[in-house]
Amino acid sequence: MKIMKLLRFGLRLALSASLGVFAQTATSEELSVATFLPPQHHSNTGMFAWFGKEIEARSAGSLTIKLYPAGQLGAGPVQQYKRVVEGVGDIVFGVSAYTPALFPKTMLAILPGSADTADQSTRAIWNIYEDHLADEYGDVKVLAIGTVAGNLLAATRDVSTMEGLKGAKLVPFAAMTTPIVEALGAVPVQMPVTEMYTGLSTGTIDATTSSYNNIAPPWNFWDVSTHIVENVPTSFAVTYALMNKERYMGLSDEHRAIIDELAGLPMSLELAKSFDGADDKSKMMIEAATDKNYEWIVVSDEERAKMDAAVAGGLEAIFADYEGRGISNVRDIYGALNK
Repeated sequence: MKIMKLLRFGLRLALSASLGVFAQTATSEELSVATFLPPQHHSNTGMFAWFGKEIEARSAGSLTIKLYPAGQLGAGPVQQYKRVVEGVGDIVFGVSAYTPALFPKTMLAILPGSADTADQSTRAIWNIYEDHLADEYGDVKVLAIGTVAGNLLAATRDVSTMEGLKGAKLVPFAAMTTPIVEALGAVPVQMPVTEMYTGLSTGTIDATTSSYNNIAPPWNFWDVSTHIVENVPTSFAVTYALMNKERYMGLSDEHRAIIDELAGLPMSLELAKSFDGADDKSKMMIEAATDKNYEWIVVSDEERAKMDAAVAGGLEAIFADYEGRGISNVRDIYGALNK
């Protein structure tokens, strides 16, 4: 009789333990995603939609995300890194150039080099991530780092030649490229992408670095530009999706494993695909548009060679600045990015 009681007690204990483990692994978790971009932006309809579907499917519905677009958890793009570190959002989408002091080595991916597309540039970043960049992200869980290709100039004057660039108020993708802009003869002006349309329309700026997607909706630079210039040295905006480290560590082992399977290169390529895909769609829209008044100009090979020479001089100034700040292997990092 005593043995039977012990057996029943043991069964109850085992059952309770198994139910407890099940409850722990199956606890529903909803992750908040803070982005300054509108809900229809391709980073939301592409990368984050993919991520949400994947984690929900792999967790049998116990891990989901909720998107808070258009600055609902805090206005503007500049404070996004601070928001993720402080846990305002569990996950944030941001732009590295708004906090360049935090990501000096990552910022080297902005510079013109061998890449022409977001996919190429994003793969280059992840090829060197562990060796050169990982130490810049110790306070967060990295989900994705990817780029936007800036391969056009949207302008209110002809900036397709070195002469035309002279004195033009030009917005680059990042302040660190100031030596390049100056080498091209232009005047660098810093401005977030959310203000560029107004800047072009009011004359605050003469030109801005642009992707194809910036030309068409939702950005509509084509409405306030008289010239769109192609075949310019391509620079990149480095963007990220980061997760609050404490929130990540507080998840179950099962949920963390799901995120780990998706984070890094897989999610970053989805981000790159979002941007490159948006450019492809915009190219079709640009080709089909018949009611626009801008002039589309392709820089000549002769002028492009002059621009490339100017860029090379600007790069030397940037490398010297980095070396002066103690990043002595800057040329090695840039070289690895552009193999």
